[in-house]
Amino acid sequence: MPKHHTMNIRGTEIMIFHEHDEDFISLTDIARYKNAEEPKDIVKNWMRAKSTIEFLGLWEQVNNPNFKGVEFDAFRFEAGSNAFVLSPQKWIAATHAIGLRSRSGNGGGTFFLTLL
Repeated sequence: MPKHHTMNIRGTEIMIFHEHDEDFISLTDIARYKNAEEPKDIVKNWMRAKSTIEFLGLWEQVNNPNFKGVEFDAFRFEAGSNAFVLSPQKWIAATHAIGLRSRSGNGGGTFFLTLL
C-alpha cells in the first residue's frame, strides 16, 4: 500500500504519495486551489493544451523507455483544437505513460511523478 503525506501550500493541502521508491504529487489538489468544487475540470482543461502535451511527451521520452511515441504524436497534432479532449486515463493507456497516475476513490485524483 502506498504511503502518503500532505503539504500545506497557500492554505491548500496537497497530497504526495510514495510508491515503488517514487513520489507523486496531486495535480487534483493543486487544481483545487483554482476551482474547489470541480478540480477535475481544471486538470482536463490543462490536458487539452498543446504545451501540456508537449511537456508530458518530452518528460516521457526522457524518462520512459516504453513510451509510445506514435500515439504521442497523434495527441500532439490534435492538442489545442476546440474538439480535442484528453483525460489522464486515456493518456496513460494510449502512451504507456509512467509520469502521470490516475487513482479513483478516496484519496484519488491525478498525480505527477516528482523527480526530487
